[in-house]
Amino acid sequence: MTPRSQLFATPPRWLRVRHRPARPIPPRTASWLFESGSLTRRLRALCGERFRVRLLHQAWDKPFADEARILGLAAGRRAVVREVALQWEDRPLVVARSVIPARTLKGVDRRLAHLGTRPLGEILFADPRLHRKTLELAEIGPTLWQKDQRLRLDLSRPLWGRRSLYSLGAGHKLLVAEFFLPELFIQERNP
Repeated sequence: MTPRSQLFATPPRWLRVRHRPARPIPPRTASWLFESGSLTRRLRALCGERFRVRLLHQAWDKPFADEARILGLAAGRRAVVREVALQWEDRPLVVARSVIPARTLKGVDRRLAHLGTRPLGEILFADPRLHRKTLELAEIGPTLWQKDQRLRLDLSRPLWGRRSLYSLGAGHKLLVAEFFLPELFIQERNP
């Protein structure tokens, strides 16, 4: 089974934060990339009642090879792969991809496999066990996106994303990648 993604034709190439990106990061973008609190909370503050989560894809899938490696998954193992658009009404501001291994979905964390349109960040940042282990950045060019997403989201120029490895206690890890769309910066200027 090949990895499936509604977002990517090719997996992004990530750099640990300690590496300097080839191009400088615009200050408004950096503000979102280095947000240490809940991205969901910040988006709700921007959008108010207009905030929406649109589920693009959620299934037990084979993660991308680098995702499996970071999560310590054996080759061929599946995980819950979830892709969503975080929106201002029907306008996507951020798209996100989460990978949650089966070993994380035990006990109280089983709920993470059944979020529907509830934002993952709402649950994660309410959990006192949450710890960000790593932060990586990527500048995503238009050719990495699936063609239909590239056209629908007007992804004609490179944009920035971040990926965090989170821990929810012993052995409970998950990856969350978020990509900041041009519409976010338009809405931020004109709420």
